[in-house]
Amino acid sequence: MKNSWLAKNWLILCTGLLIGIAALILGALGNPGNMGFCIACFLRDTAGALGLHQAAPVQYFRPEIVGIICGSLLAALATREFKGRGGSSPAVRFLLGVFVMIGALMFLGCPLRMVIRLGGGDWNALVGLVGFICGILLGVVFLRRGFTLGRAYKQGKTEAAAFPVFYVLLFALFLIVPALFHLSEEGPGSMRAPVVVSLLAGLAVGVFCQRSRMCMVGGVRNAVMFKDFGLIAGFIVVILTVLVGNLILGKFNPGFSDQPIAHSDGLWNFLGTALMGWGSVLLGGCPLRQLILTGQGESDSAVTVLGMLAGAAFCHNFGLASSAAGPTANGKIAVIIGFAVVAVISLLYTGKGETA
Repeated sequence: MKNSWLAKNWLILCTGLLIGIAALILGALGNPGNMGFCIACFLRDTAGALGLHQAAPVQYFRPEIVGIICGSLLAALATREFKGRGGSSPAVRFLLGVFVMIGALMFLGCPLRMVIRLGGGDWNALVGLVGFICGILLGVVFLRRGFTLGRAYKQGKTEAAAFPVFYVLLFALFLIVPALFHLSEEGPGSMRAPVVVSLLAGLAVGVFCQRSRMCMVGGVRNAVMFKDFGLIAGFIVVILTVLVGNLILGKFNPGFSDQPIAHSDGLWNFLGTALMGWGSVLLGGCPLRQLILTGQGESDSAVTVLGMLAGAAFCHNFGLASSAAGPTANGKIAVIIGFAVVAVISLLYTGKGETA
């Protein structure tokens, strides 16, 4: 039993179950449909709450993000894994974070929302999943050829804690003086589960993901490079949990049209997720994984999260984000530019070892 697959991967499976249940509960208590738990959407709303963009329907300081970072931090402290590390091409990581977010908001969701949408019957997410896998496979080609953003160096605890502490202080300010922040009165940003429930859900997900190393990008990468299917199994559990929950609640709505906060332009769903997958492979993890690494002291991941916040701001300040009506012309141009930028980074940082 010690060497069985289940014994090795039980924590990943439990994490998938927890995420699926959290998505269902948060959706039932007020979060937008098929968006009970979406890192890209939560960061987009938070960017709006901070005034980084002025799109009134998507502005709210999402407690789930605070919970994920704090949950990861607490788990890392408890297991002595909280260690400051960073200095691995931070500017490039920031830029990749921007374009990962541009890809996500073309599709309207991160990898986690992709599988949640699948569990809700949104077949547009199937197209997105194919694109996501193709993007990861592109990244794997460069990983096999020696792609690296360079070595990360040991840093002090102050550097490791700077971003988590600052983010928590911002959230405390939001709770104490909400008038200082932008809050949606309609649209996705106005759809909110209770703060305490959202925060607790984020904390639980943060703890379990830190311990299980949950990451959809890592799952596909590991399956291709090492024939290890453990992480992928966790996301299959998310899909099945959400599917069963939606069937019980009568919310399963199969099809391509009339899906909540989604569009049915297959080409740009494919390209948006392909860009997201490629960029995430180069970064070493999906948006959820970047939050977990931030919580355990990785300043490079904190820079990536800042890049994603900036990407969300760019998307809504310059008309790049898709809507239920479909992608915008500006968004299409941004995704094409994103592919060019990620391709250049892939080529420049391949086969150069620590000098990259």
